[in-house]
Amino acid sequence: MAPSRLRVDWPSCQGRGLCHELLPELISLDEWGYPIIAGEVPPELVPAARRTVSGCPRLALRLV
Repeated sequence: MAPSRLRVDWPSCQGRGLCHELLPELISLDEWGYPIIAGEVPPELVPAARRTVSGCPRLALRLV
């Protein structure tokens, strides 16, 4: 199984920071509130990553 990664749709992202609140293990925020994704999503965090993608108010995240 190929490793999963989170991708940000930058034109859609407004830097609200909800993704960091939902998945702090993989997402930190820069000084403007935009997400910084820390590498591949470990298998045990895939369900949490899916919830984070669904919870993004701008639908700016996707799991690939």
